[in-house]
Amino acid sequence: MRLLVVEDDAALLKRLKIDLAEAGYAVDGASNGPTAEILGDQFPYDVIILDLGLPGRSGLDVLRNWRRRGNKIPVIVLTARGQWNEKVEGLSAGADDYIAKPFHMQELVARLGAVARRAHGQQAGPITAGAVELDEGTQEVTVHGTKHALTGVEFRLLRYFMLHPHLVLSKGQITEHVYDLDADQESNVVEVYVARLRGKLGKDAIQTRRGQGYVFVPPP
Repeated sequence: MRLLVVEDDAALLKRLKIDLAEAGYAVDGASNGPTAEILGDQFPYDVIILDLGLPGRSGLDVLRNWRRRGNKIPVIVLTARGQWNEKVEGLSAGADDYIAKPFHMQELVARLGAVARRAHGQQAGPITAGAVELDEGTQEVTVHGTKHALTGVEFRLLRYFMLHPHLVLSKGQITEHVYDLDADQESNVVEVYVARLRGKLGKDAIQTRRGQGYVFVPPP
């Protein structure tokens, strides 16, 4: 999954990008309102983490502008602890959740997972599809009772497949959701990781549609 983190505190933004990458996310950052608004409209992020106190344009205005243009990307707003009015304003403007500063990274990761699962009709707990169960905490997949460890890219790719079962996903779509802006995206990298996942899930779990992309078919 690909995230946009909008935070004007450079040290906090750097820390968030590192910690969220370790949690299995591809992460882009923005430090002001106008840049955040452009990126949020330009790229199909899975979730946006949005600080409300931003230079150039407030987070609330950015969020309102997104929603007014029909941008439905899930948003978690960062609010000042104790500022109940910020929470109300954020939710009224179209936020999907909020978290107060200072916060524990484990809470933010848990809220991220919950918001993303709700957006794709998944219940709380591991992501499941057929006989496949993906544990976001350990970044391991279980298939018919057999557990497999995943690399960071394998984890992000499989999570994206499992949240979009039976849909044709182009290489472009996959790349946009699995890699951040700074990633080195080689032309055949998707094929390489799809082949690795087939070795763990079964060769028929990810089908190739020539000229279209890939389809994840959960093994029964």
